[in-house]
Amino acid sequence: MDPLFFLRGLLLGFSIAAPVGPIGVLCIRRTLANGRASGLVSGLGAASADAIYGSVAAFGLTVISSFLVERQTALRLVGGLFLLYLGIRTLLARPATESANVASSSLGGDYASTLFLTLTNPMTIISFAAVFAGLGLTASAGFGSALLLVAGVFSGSALWWLLLVTIVSLVRQRLTPASLRWVNVFSGVIITAFGLIALGSLLRR
Repeated sequence: MDPLFFLRGLLLGFSIAAPVGPIGVLCIRRTLANGRASGLVSGLGAASADAIYGSVAAFGLTVISSFLVERQTALRLVGGLFLLYLGIRTLLARPATESANVASSSLGGDYASTLFLTLTNPMTIISFAAVFAGLGLTASAGFGSALLLVAGVFSGSALWWLLLVTIVSLVRQRLTPASLRWVNVFSGVIITAFGLIALGSLLRR
């Protein structure tokens, strides 16, 4: 078991999570609207999905990988429609006038929604598999090393979301209800656009 596999996975998970896409916009908006806990739990949902797909690639689970890739059209359709729903709901949402006390059921929903959205992109498996193979980070190195690699991926992704949510939380205290309303509008438009892009990609295929 090579401890360096954890460090490699950490760097990989951080770099894969860092580009701001629909999940990033959603976490930022939830942090501003509902507080740090909501944003962090949402990020952990995405980190969990990265770990799931990372484990599929690391342990060479080709049956699961092939099953998901073959059904990527249906998954993208569901993911695109869900993004449209979230985008429109965000666009129409009224900003909170005070810090919200987020209930555990709400936090569970935040976690589940970002987990679901991230899992609707099965091409993530191909990305992980390609990077793992290119760096020699495959299950052939041993079960323990592959396990360290997946743990590193989750930790790296979670670290990114912790940093992002912490930064956004510091800014949140200085925002007025009017500016939060504009955040909702901007976030809603961006998330809706991602949904339309996802559905548009199906029409071009």
